Amino acid sequence: MGGFPILSVMLLVPLIGAIVCLFLDAKPARVVALATTMVNLALGIVLWANYEIGGEQWQFQEYHALFAGFAYALGVDGIALMLIMLSVFLMPICIGASWDAINKRVGEYMAAFLFMEVLMIGVFAAQDLFLFYIFFEAGLIPMYLIIGIWGGDNRIYASYKFFLYTLLGSVLMLIAMFWMVNASGTTYIPYLMEYDFAAEAQTWLWLAFFASFAVKMPMWPVHTWLPDAHVQAPTAGSVILAGVLLKLGGYGFIRFSLPMFPDASAQFVWLIWGLSMVAVVVTSLIALVQHDMKKLIAYSSVAHMGIVTVGLFAFNVQGLEGAMMIMLGHGLVSGALFLCVGVIYDRLHTREIARYGGLSINMPAYAVLFLLFTMASIGLPGTSNFVGEFLALAGIYQINSWVAFVCTTGIILGAAYMLYLYRRVCFGQQVNDDAAAMPDLSMREYLLLGPIAAAVLWMGVYPESFLAPMREDIAWLDERLAEAEPASDANLQQVAAAEGEAQ
Repeated sequence: MGGFPILSVMLLVPLIGAIVCLFLDAKPARVVALATTMVNLALGIVLWANYEIGGEQWQFQEYHALFAGFAYALGVDGIALMLIMLSVFLMPICIGASWDAINKRVGEYMAAFLFMEVLMIGVFAAQDLFLFYIFFEAGLIPMYLIIGIWGGDNRIYASYKFFLYTLLGSVLMLIAMFWMVNASGTTYIPYLMEYDFAAEAQTWLWLAFFASFAVKMPMWPVHTWLPDAHVQAPTAGSVILAGVLLKLGGYGFIRFSLPMFPDASAQFVWLIWGLSMVAVVVTSLIALVQHDMKKLIAYSSVAHMGIVTVGLFAFNVQGLEGAMMIMLGHGLVSGALFLCVGVIYDRLHTREIARYGGLSINMPAYAVLFLLFTMASIGLPGTSNFVGEFLALAGIYQINSWVAFVCTTGIILGAAYMLYLYRRVCFGQQVNDDAAAMPDLSMREYLLLGPIAAAVLWMGVYPESFLAPMREDIAWLDERLAEAEPASDANLQQVAAAEGEAQ
């Protein structure tokens, strides 16, 4: 890139767009927001195209020392690159989804989304510990406003619950960061990832970071803010919340908990596995009995994140690659499912499943796309989630077959609640005349759902496009975790050793 500060530009473009939108009326604010997010998507494509697979671990680096050891330091590896691409891909879709649905204080709404884009990219690109913390926590503010101002009838309760849950856990993380800087003498994340903290200190540091990342994922039982936030948020708010913001916790585990505290990660692996197994089974069963479409999809997100966490803490390459692929695939699929709910909510203004039925008759194009995303959520081969779930479960099977068995039941339960939802919405008799009279997808809605459908199929058919940039970074992380890897119950290593001796 010849020294061009592309990451800073990707932060600056939406920041300028957000400031401009604050002073515009509704129509020009929509246009400016869409143009801004499209420019950032183009910059993201340039970033991906110029990323050198097999090159330096950290690329597009920028470093400017500021004060008291604090620095403006940016850079990406393959993991951060993929999550930035997910963010810039979904953001124009969110603006398009809000085009007609948001009619009050449109300028401020668009500014909140653009400001959130700045913070999401900043989280993934930050290489200074406190710069990361600022981006990580500031992301609460625009989402809090989006739910609290433009949300549903119970929006104030949901926004306060979202804010308090996610903020309280991060206070402990900040205290841990101060201790880490005092012990290591640096705030530079790439250095801290290779720094060996004392084993006793790792335990407390890991717990402090876990308090923040577990809420952000969210893991059971600190997940209860998520269904409320999704139900009350506008459609685009739900898309970006499920698509990107839930991935901040997983990114935190990959960037901090695992490489910085490998011994503590192995020590607490039973805690992660236990909470993840409960999440996969319990939230899937809760999803089965939901009457509200958004709540059903929200609980399914918690179940999917349970498989992510077992993959991350499988301590092998397959588990880590699978967890990353689920995060990317779930970001696309859950975002698309919330868009599908938004399409029919805009027509009938209800999310109650019982109010629909037989939509495949009068909305065939909608039914086809909804079916694709339903199947992708289940993990149908050829779609994005299959690759991630297969790898994650294969990874956890290598180290604990019982955890793999319990988490695999989540795939079966996922098929049950998603197909049950689809049957009640798109098949059966049309008992409600207003639902039967709804028109099929408009051109704007095709433009929103079409690119996600293409990306879901692309990930399912040719996952190497997404795995290749991350492979060396995941291999480095696996090597970092190798000495701390807990004992396996699968006896695979013993079998391999016996075969080697026999030969």
